[in-house]
Amino acid sequence: MRYGGDTEDVLQRARAAGVSRMTIIGTRAADSEAAVQLSENEEGVSCAVGIHPNDVDEVDEKEWDRIQSLVESGKVSAIGETGLDWFRTVASKENQQLFFDRHIGLAQATELPLVIHTRNSIRDVLDTIAEATQQKPITGVLHAFSGTAEEAAEAIELGFFIGFAGMVTFRSAESLREVAKTVPLDRLLIETDSPFLSPEPLRGRRNEPSHVVHTARCLANIRGETLESLAAATTANACFLFRVNGG
Repeated sequence: MRYGGDTEDVLQRARAAGVSRMTIIGTRAADSEAAVQLSENEEGVSCAVGIHPNDVDEVDEKEWDRIQSLVESGKVSAIGETGLDWFRTVASKENQQLFFDRHIGLAQATELPLVIHTRNSIRDVLDTIAEATQQKPITGVLHAFSGTAEEAAEAIELGFFIGFAGMVTFRSAESLREVAKTVPLDRLLIETDSPFLSPEPLRGRRNEPSHVVHTARCLANIRGETLESLAAATTANACFLFRVNGG
């Protein structure tokens, strides 16, 4: 876990800010196992398990077996973080596609949602999803979305939710805010991508779940909705997607 001995304080600050439900996302087997353990020990915490696309070249079959075992345990709410990253060159495109397909297959077998990372790869991600859904429907979230309104609409048509993180609050993100206006309320999610992408006015600091309030307020303002109604709707969306009780 990226918060070490500070985890309990992070959770307390989140709850004090009104964040009653959190989903911890795994990027390797070790932190996926830690996410499962945290979800078992903390009220209102669920987890996703998977291998981040930037790490796939470092993964052997034993590590992938650990991910599958976690999924088979019935203790996880989603699969991921998975996807494709053509921005960084730390992992081969072939392995990224291989592991993306593996995560999709696992999601189809278990009917769990996917948490999808896409960076400079949205076309290939959408094409992969579209091809997979011809075999069996899947759902999930395109997290920390940075694409166009047309790409968001295509993902929604394929059965996915659109997640906005702190970068939608950045001064330079006017075009992304315009995209956020177009997403139907019943397909909108808000996230932190902690410990990255702290929203304004906390940009540059380590991110944590309590900071999601700033992103929610920004989205409510640009969409002409109250913070309370947007928070209620996005909480309901997340609970529906991850199949957890509301809180």
